Amino acid sequence: MKQLILGLMTLALLSSCVAKKKFLAMQSQRDSLQNALSMCKKSLADCDDAKTKVMSDLDMKTKDLDMKTKDLDATKSKLKAADDQIDYLKKTNTNLLQRLQDLSIITQSGAESIKKSLDALNEKDKTIKTLTSESAKKDSMNVTLVMNLKRSLGDEMNSKDIQIEVKKGVIFISLSDKMLFQSGSAAINPDAQSVLSKVAKVLNDHKNLDIMVEGHTDNVPYGKGSAGNWDLSTKRANTVVKTLQTKYKVAPERLTAAGKGQYEPKVDNKTKDGKKQNRRTEIILTPKLDQFFEMMSPMMSK
Repeated sequence: MKQLILGLMTLALLSSCVAKKKFLAMQSQRDSLQNALSMCKKSLADCDDAKTKVMSDLDMKTKDLDMKTKDLDATKSKLKAADDQIDYLKKTNTNLLQRLQDLSIITQSGAESIKKSLDALNEKDKTIKTLTSESAKKDSMNVTLVMNLKRSLGDEMNSKDIQIEVKKGVIFISLSDKMLFQSGSAAINPDAQSVLSKVAKVLNDHKNLDIMVEGHTDNVPYGKGSAGNWDLSTKRANTVVKTLQTKYKVAPERLTAAGKGQYEPKVDNKTKDGKKQNRRTEIILTPKLDQFFEMMSPMMSK
């Protein structure tokens, strides 16, 4: 009897051990599945964030391209209107000359004089058409250059410290003092070198442009009054010019440095935000002056 009881107890103990092992194994498997599920959820969330950012960037670039396309279409429309007007003037001048030659009261010398005047007018019309065409080319070049700059700067264009705009046919690249310099310093921050290197690459690809670097401050006195602000803005412009020349190989004959101090504010200095916008360094891109005068010389000689 005792042996039977002992055997039953042993059998029960063995069964308990086997069930516990299975339970532990299933519990371990459950934990592994939960960890895998958590990792899948995190990967899915990361993918959603990446998708949102890509869609946002695509939307912004699409809007920017649409705006540039509209500007280009407007320029083409103006050019066509100018061409139509010139053609109309030519036809009118030709008809007028023929009528004048038919009038017996006008002497031959008078007709020749009128013909010369009309020829001169036609030459001026050709010059105006040339200038209009050159202006359209310049606008198209500016659009291309701005898009190249934005493409080169990439994600850094999302920063409020960088602004690119075209005013009166001239491209302005505005960089905040917060990004470029420490307060009161003319030494360029290491983090700003990436932006300058990307700008310099585009400048080196467009060698037909002159480059003016202007330093600007707000109206808060630095050092000894406004002269201190002027000195600081000039030093900062010089530092940027030297960096573009020595570190990024921009030809020095294309570069000019200027300090404007507080005397050319972008907005009013009455608010904190206004002062922040006025503390900036601008890289201004313009056509070379010799090319400009070469384009203007036919009109000036008439």
